[in-house]
Amino acid sequence: TAAVFPPRSMKSPAVVGVLCTDSQGLNLGCRGTLSDEHAGVISVLAQQAAKLTSDPTDTPVVCLESDSGNIMIQKHDSITVAVHKLAS
Repeated sequence: TAAVFPPRSMKSPAVVGVLCTDSQGLNLGCRGTLSDEHAGVISVLAQQAAKLTSDPTDTPVVCLESDSGNIMIQKHDSITVAVHKLAS
């Protein structure tokens, strides 16, 4: 997981969770508030968002917002990354 999540990604006090999945929703690594049970949903959200654009070079970012924080999800090639940040 160290290669997937550089240590600096969790150094920001606002970042409380990170997760990486493959295109099948398999958890490749996670820390903090995001866990294995979130991998499938995160992967599917990124795949569905990609279908909303006809430009194959456009990489949408899915942002789930709440009063307590945000979860940002983006697909990079075959890997999907999610970052959970607390509201500032």
